[in-house]
Parts: sequence; structure tokens; C-alpha cells
Amino acid sequence: MTTRHAIAWAHGMASVQALGGMLGPVTFLLPDGRQVSPLHVAPWFSEPTRSTHPPILQDLRGEWPCVPFGTDVPRTLPQYWSATGETFDGANIPHGHSSNTEWAFTNIAPDRVELTCDYPATHPIRRLTRTIAADPNAAAVDITLTVQARRPCRLPIGLHPTLRLPTTGQARLAPPAFRKGRVFPLDVEPGQGLLQPGATFSDLATVPRRDSRTLSLAQLPLPDNTEELVQLCGVTGGFRLHHPDDWHVTLDWDTQHFPSLLLWISNRGRAYAPWNSRHVALGVEPVCAAFDLGPAVSNAPNPISATGTLTAHAFDPEHPFTTRYRIGVSA
Repeated sequence: MTTRHAIAWAHGMASVQALGGMLGPVTFLLPDGRQVSPLHVAPWFSEPTRSTHPPILQDLRGEWPCVPFGTDVPRTLPQYWSATGETFDGANIPHGHSSNTEWAFTNIAPDRVELTCDYPATHPIRRLTRTIAADPNAAAVDITLTVQARRPCRLPIGLHPTLRLPTTGQARLAPPAFRKGRVFPLDVEPGQGLLQPGATFSDLATVPRRDSRTLSLAQLPLPDNTEELVQLCGVTGGFRLHHPDDWHVTLDWDTQHFPSLLLWISNRGRAYAPWNSRHVALGVEPVCAAFDLGPAVSNAPNPISATGTLTAHAFDPEHPFTTRYRIGVSA
């Protein structure tokens, strides 16, 4: 069982686990006395068979960083996409080494934790350092991520907050302003997609479907089983999700570091274990990446980078990369 540490303060309590450095669950206390938990925890968290799954899935929950973001795997890509960009051995690990290994807790305090993750000696990244700190004056946590490179490289990177969706009613999405929305260019899950692969859109309420109609992603969960990925490119501002029981969760990040927002709509679309057609969640993922297609695709010319939105970050061992972001709730 993975090691966990809790932080607590006047406005909430949060758990951080070593596996993947994942944050969750988090319970925030609203001024009216209500306790709300906005982050998702996968439903198999207590099942004994979870140890047979890939590490990233065993205790899947909440929020964590992905360096690199995505996975290099053999695929047949459509026109204008290629896997000819810079990559490295080990890029086939789902969302990177840090998402699949135990982090070390290096500093623990009542209201904050610091973790580090050292990468293999052959990896272009040397270390990640992650600090999760409670805001003493609000129902919010502030997170800092520092990436230290071993050698100069270009990698897609991303953050992976995963939000809980209501079991009754629908949550309303208030995304940041964006220049162009894109649907994943392939099937996310064979036979389960509703959206037209590769389609573009300007409004979450009118995303092209495969049957020539449109589908609104502005309210979730969806009535039909599906698994979808859409990327909002060239974003400005933060993200807000309004729950039907009158509270909302906000995510704010540096859009210069992560110029796109990837929405993973997991809506009972995976029938195999451990998903078993029961997984309902929303990934709200700030990225500098081309979807989750991995380094070889994100570093190659692609339709997203062609319009001026970066899909990979340049790392320099002489200049560590640090970014900050915030998750909070309010009534």
C-alpha cells in the first residue's frame, strides 16, 4: 500500500499519496458549514485486484503532474499528424515515469507537504519537486512544480486534475476563453466515441458529432456511454465547474506555461477492467502538448502547433522550470 500524508487547516483537509505524487481526496469546508470534495477517486480504490493494474491506475485519484504528458505508442495517424519529433527511450510509459512510481516525501508540515521524484539515469529529466500548501485564509490549495532537466530536451508536459461529477443532475462547465477547440484525431475508445475525430469548434455547446449533429459538452455527465478528449487551444483565464448543489470548483494556472486545456470526458466509455463501464469523471488538464499523443507527436509539426499554440516545452539543465497553480472551491 502506498504511503500517504494528510494536511489540514481551518478550511479543509487533503491527502497526498506517494504513488504518482497524487493529491486526493480533498475535503473543503465552505463558510456555511458544508463539506465538499471536488476531486475524483477511481471506484476501484479498495478492490484487491487493483494491484494487477498499471501503477498509474492502481490508486488513480485527484491531481498530479505528467512529465512528459502522454505516451508514445504505435498508431496510425491521420493526415497532418506525424510521430517524427524528438523522443527518448521510456516515452512509452503512460504520462511519464513520475505518474507510475513512488515519490519521496521530503518535507512534511501540518498544512503542507513537499515531494520529490528522481528519474532514471538515462532520462532527459533529472528530478521533479512538488509542493502542496493549504491557503490559510481560503478553501484552496496552492501547488508548485519544479522540473530539473538532466540535458537539454523538448517534452510535452501537463497537469492532471480530475474532478468528481454529480451522480444526480449535471455540472456546468465554465471554460477559459480559447482560440480554437479540437476533437481528438483518433478514436479514444474503439466503438465508443460520439464526437467527430479531428473536428474543430468554437463553443463547448456545439461540438461536431459523427452523425453530422452537434453535442454539448457544457454540462456533464452525458447521458450516453462515451470516452472523449477535446483540447481547447490558446486559452486565457481559468476554469470553473458549477455543481448542481450550489458550489463550484476553480482551477487557475499559468497559461504561458500551459497554453491549452485538455478535457478528458470519461463517461462510462471503457467496458474492460478496472473501468467496467462505471467510471464517470472529468479531467481538466492544463497542457503544453498535442493531446496525450506523446513526445514524438507533440514535438513534430502538428495542426495545433501550426496555429501558434506550443505543444512542447524546452528544458535546460541550467534553468529549472517552476510553475504554480491553484485549486479551490466556493459557494
